[in-house]
Amino acid sequence: MWMTPKRSKMEIDESRAFRAEWTQRYLVVEPPEGEGALCLVCRRLVAATGEPDVKQHYEAEHEYYERYVAEDERAALVERLRRGDLPEAAPLTPEQRIARAGLGLARLLALKGCGWGEGDFVHRCMAVMLRDVLPDHVGVMDGIDLSPETTRQRVLDIHQNLRSQLFNRAKEFKAYSLALDDQAFVAYENYLLVFVRGVSHDLEVHEELLTIINLTHHFSVGALMAAILEALQTAGLSLQRMVGLTTTHTLRMIGENSGLVSYMREKAVSPNCWNVIHYSGFLHLELLSSYDVDVNQIINAVSEWIVLIKTRGVRRPEFQALLTESESEHGERVNGRCLNNWLRKGKTLKLIFSLRKEIETFLVSIGATTVHFTDKEWLCDFGFLVDIMDHLGEISELLRVNRVFAAAAFDHICAFEVKLNLLQRQVEEKNLTHFAALSQVVDELKENLQEDEKILDLERYRGVICRLQKEFERHFKDLKFIKKDLELFANPFSFKPEYAPISVRVELTKLQASANLWEEYRTKDLGQFYAGLSAESYPIIKGVACKVASLFDSSKICEKAFSYLTRNQHTLSQPLTDEHLHALFRIATTEIEPRWDDLVRGRNESNP
Repeated sequence: MWMTPKRSKMEIDESRAFRAEWTQRYLVVEPPEGEGALCLVCRRLVAATGEPDVKQHYEAEHEYYERYVAEDERAALVERLRRGDLPEAAPLTPEQRIARAGLGLARLLALKGCGWGEGDFVHRCMAVMLRDVLPDHVGVMDGIDLSPETTRQRVLDIHQNLRSQLFNRAKEFKAYSLALDDQAFVAYENYLLVFVRGVSHDLEVHEELLTIINLTHHFSVGALMAAILEALQTAGLSLQRMVGLTTTHTLRMIGENSGLVSYMREKAVSPNCWNVIHYSGFLHLELLSSYDVDVNQIINAVSEWIVLIKTRGVRRPEFQALLTESESEHGERVNGRCLNNWLRKGKTLKLIFSLRKEIETFLVSIGATTVHFTDKEWLCDFGFLVDIMDHLGEISELLRVNRVFAAAAFDHICAFEVKLNLLQRQVEEKNLTHFAALSQVVDELKENLQEDEKILDLERYRGVICRLQKEFERHFKDLKFIKKDLELFANPFSFKPEYAPISVRVELTKLQASANLWEEYRTKDLGQFYAGLSAESYPIIKGVACKVASLFDSSKICEKAFSYLTRNQHTLSQPLTDEHLHALFRIATTEIEPRWDDLVRGRNESNP
């Protein structure tokens, strides 16, 4: 469920332990040796880290056995499987096996961001390999069609299968939240990626892509709102179950009078639903905050250096680490937007700062301008930007760790706000202890300037930090409104009942008096603890748990989509319909396994 910090050294991680109820539910038994679960159907060992792994294997490989529904039928099925008496599922025909292989290859091509036409190249490579290694099996390739048209259709089929599974799971969501990311630029068009995080009755968390919306065709907030509501309705998600909304902090999203968030909150308000919690700092924190702290257009100048290095300095050994990092992030091709986004990451800017002497030498050798290297104010701004982006990178990295729930993420945010206060005091005191790059620039300038000459203006930087503090306070103020709910969820046994809302005090007192529940809380992670908590005995606390668990606790799934976009910008910029683009993003970000047998047998469930 969640990867939560352990509460004592003697605590055992039971999320990996085999549970007896899995046998009838997923047709697995505890293996004689080692961890995981042994599948009774295919006799494969599922290297399980928890119930979701076992469930994923069962749904992807053996959903045929879902027809055994009644408890006595299920028990009889388990006994037959234990004896090795495997009920006959209709075997796949040779044509269906070929279709399954083609679907698997189409999915791999989509994950790697390959163009539709590259399937033919893969087909030729496999034919060459079989001809030399297994000449008797060369004929199996004849039936596998990897033409662009077939590959394109198979990607759409996989997308529909995954989408159908998501909609079926969404029916069971007790609460959900949305994440809206409007920073997806494909060629000359801007897209809004809409992600959903839902929690089922047993507090199992699902994070998936709900839909993508072309902002070129939905320019107004009203049109955008209508498209989101249509996607929610198609998935069977009512606004009454929506708990949270996390967005980027662009004007389109959080404009005071015309932003999408204000429209969504107004639409969601009703007597039967919770007030929607909004926070706008999780998504692309480094990327968007960098515009507030880049006081001298540093990124624009540095991006010009990188373009020159990638075009005229590829063979220079001093730049190989930088080029390798660049290619792993967004491929070999230079794309201005992807390049700027990459440079706005703290670790990237830090690497470039460490190479500034080598870059200056390189620029001189090719006759490019080096005016920035003689501008002391610009150099100080560069050092300051590197330091601030490094600090922002640390908090961004913490907020990329998912399955820790919003309470832990909120702790990271509060700690960073304290850090910003410390940085502001240090700037006021002219203390550069936590500004390593700026301090290095100042030391270098002191060697070349007269003693009475002023080197830097710290008042400018104090203003930047103040602005950053105000932005953080604005972006996460809603989380502070539910601080008590977050604390109650994370520490129900240490939370004082008198500080709890009146409606929950009786339940909380009863829970804290239970020795059995205390033992469960001490030895299990929070997800397991709340999943096992009786909804009949503790309905309000269980409701709080569902609400908190449904809040996005990280930007991981958004970063996953953003990384896929930047690495494959050239391929995605080819002529693609919005439906195909949606399919590629879904396949790249999903944690759901396609139901291959349904795909090859043509048993796709009809979409809601």
